[in-house]
Amino acid sequence: MHDVILESVVTCPHCGWAQRETMPMDACVFFYECRHCRVLLKPKSGDCCVFCSFGSVRCPQVQQGQCCERSRFE
Repeated sequence: MHDVILESVVTCPHCGWAQRETMPMDACVFFYECRHCRVLLKPKSGDCCVFCSFGSVRCPQVQQGQCCERSRFE
């Protein structure tokens, strides 16, 4: 198994602002407010979190081959 990457660059699809963030190991991040334009980002359909939708690296759970509950309900 490879090491889990905990940092991801989230890029806002509305204004293009990019921000490096540390991802939690034990939870998905469903909402993220862009620090530049203040738009509230939500995961795209089928993705479990904002890191999987807008980040440079998918979330730790997906990196480890785990499926998040959220993706099952969309």
